[in-house]
Amino acid sequence: MNGTTRTALILGATGGIGGETAQALARHGWNIRALSRNGRLRDSPSSWEWVKGDALDQQSVLAAAKGTDAIVHAVNPPGYRNWATLVLPMIEKTIAAARATGARILLPGTIYNYGPDAFPVLHEDSPQRATTRKGRIRISLEQKLESAAPEGVRTLILRFGDFFGPKAGNNWFSQGMVKPGHPVTSITYPGSKGIGHAWTYLPDAGETFARLMDRESELANFERFHFRGHWDSDGTEMIAAVRKAVGKESIPVRTLPWWIFQIASPFNETLRELYATRPLWRTPIQLDNSKLAQFLGGEPHTPLQTAVEATLRGMGSLR
Repeated sequence: MNGTTRTALILGATGGIGGETAQALARHGWNIRALSRNGRLRDSPSSWEWVKGDALDQQSVLAAAKGTDAIVHAVNPPGYRNWATLVLPMIEKTIAAARATGARILLPGTIYNYGPDAFPVLHEDSPQRATTRKGRIRISLEQKLESAAPEGVRTLILRFGDFFGPKAGNNWFSQGMVKPGHPVTSITYPGSKGIGHAWTYLPDAGETFARLMDRESELANFERFHFRGHWDSDGTEMIAAVRKAVGKESIPVRTLPWWIFQIASPFNETLRELYATRPLWRTPIQLDNSKLAQFLGGEPHTPLQTAVEATLRGMGSLR
């Protein structure tokens, strides 16, 4: 790590991956500056600097990025409204800020970029031929970052499976499987029986970003890594971990009613985007982390049971 203190601008600090990455970078000695439409979060560390502004406003992002060494792009449009039309303009604002400041962009990647020809194991060089609109937009986003690399805009993409963690956010665990703020009386599982699924514990994800940035000088201008996380080989391990955390093996498991999402899709943008991810729950998809493990000497990994218990406690679903 550098001898001088570095500063990271967090776009999306109020979200799960943005907040956890900020926490991890702070543990590794970084100063944290967060851009937020609503200003400081009530429970955020006092050492963090909060700047009021909008990630869709170029001047807000440029001003907040001044003097920074990294920009964590973990932001989405409010309520995912107009996601398809706003995601690319948002990354363009971040690229412009990185170009002006020399900061490296840190992007949490998704598996939406890939189609069936890349399954079941995803490598950094797997072909990106998504079959959904969401996936094609994510491909365009990464292409914009890669195209900017020859101009000196540096990017680090770390690709993950589905998130879960103590801070309830926009993820399948807290929005689909378990209801935040309530005791766990049932589990709603989005996947098909016997189909494996990749999960990422948010604190592990943030810590991985921080460790990679400790060795930032060794990274290429445009760098991709895949994070393995917790591989649930048949869709039962996560369910078993929730039951064990609650101390009740008889908690019923219900199948997610995807048909409701399908019917409501023409009228509700959020449900439309969620329904587009259904194929990823019907196919086993793993991320190969060989490159990451070789570079770091291993991958940060909290045991599944420990991670699930901390997640449920943070969500207010575990006494």
